[in-house]
Amino acid sequence: MTRDRGLPPAIVLGVDSSIGLTVVRELGAHGVPVIAAGRSRWSIGGHSRYTRQHILRPRGVPLADWLPEVVAASGAGAVIPISEADLLELADMPPAIGGCRIASPRHEQLDLVLDKLNTLARARETGIEVPDTWQPLAGQDFEAKAADIAYPVILKWSDPPAMWERLEAAGIGFEKAERADGAEALVAILRRYDPLGVYPLVQSWCQGYGFGQMLMMEGGRATLRFQHERLREYPASGGISTLCRSVPLSDHRAQMEKSEALLRAIGWEGPAMVEYRHDAASGRYWLMEVNGRLWGSLPLASQSGAHFAFALYRSLVGGVAGQLASGYRDHRARYVLPDTKRLVDQLRAKDLPAGEKLRELTTYAADFFRFDTGYYVAKFSDPVPTLADLAGIIARLLGSGS
Repeated sequence: MTRDRGLPPAIVLGVDSSIGLTVVRELGAHGVPVIAAGRSRWSIGGHSRYTRQHILRPRGVPLADWLPEVVAASGAGAVIPISEADLLELADMPPAIGGCRIASPRHEQLDLVLDKLNTLARARETGIEVPDTWQPLAGQDFEAKAADIAYPVILKWSDPPAMWERLEAAGIGFEKAERADGAEALVAILRRYDPLGVYPLVQSWCQGYGFGQMLMMEGGRATLRFQHERLREYPASGGISTLCRSVPLSDHRAQMEKSEALLRAIGWEGPAMVEYRHDAASGRYWLMEVNGRLWGSLPLASQSGAHFAFALYRSLVGGVAGQLASGYRDHRARYVLPDTKRLVDQLRAKDLPAGEKLRELTTYAADFFRFDTGYYVAKFSDPVPTLADLAGIIARLLGSGS
């Protein structure tokens, strides 16, 4: 355990994920006492050796009804949320509880980054290329429009959090992103939402690979930067990163300047990831979204030496010494469970050649023997979260509760 530097504790909301676990580990390694608030006794961040106290969040109780009491009892100096839902809820609360600062932007900034149409408009003004985008509206002739666009296309909600409750009330499952390879498939997806009369955005599919630029914005400028490329995603057609690698800051400099300009135009303060699809052959970048929270591939940044969680804590508490990396080491990070699901999907795919399946299998296995690869959850110096993760999976399979 790192020595206690006398720093005020941080309350981390959302330690059930690898993102929350990374925040706990990073803050703890810098000597910050961490209070990990999770939704389950199996919350992986709650079982880290860097956790000072693990508390269970009361089910169905608003943050405003219990968080101030925890702040007062712990003397916390910062509250760091992980999920968009918590960010939105905290945006309705004061920016501070006593002397404790809350790491949530106000609604004006949150609304800009959560509404993809607004983000795309700001990006165009900044000189960033965006995919062709169509927002279907009730009463439009979907069949005619679908017959007149290029495929494949990706469907995703303009403002996902605004749709969660509406979709649940209508008995329709939330899909972060869906792909349609032709007009018939596109219309079928859109018709699913006819009972709501509200439809997801339809965007042209962009050639290339997932590429993210991460910035810590303070006073309108970036005080910490990091960038990475996605090597594998789940699902393979485009989804969460299951294997990614760091990219030197000497590369993509012009695009990093545009990413910083976009966040400045939005008025963003704090950490954010500007996510692109990049085609190396043509040199083009298409903006996918601005992720206005700590992102899924945060373990890679942290393991590479770019400590965004500590930078955020330091900006909230003030007067905290500690070096922020101006550079970082070459590194790769892997999210094993979804990477395994990806492999299974690829091996089951009927249209994937046998030679490609063999390549997928051998690459998946060989990556376990690379010394430049870390893991989103597993860590030799902090092994209990991995065991808690496995125990939680078994408990859910057996239906034995949280």
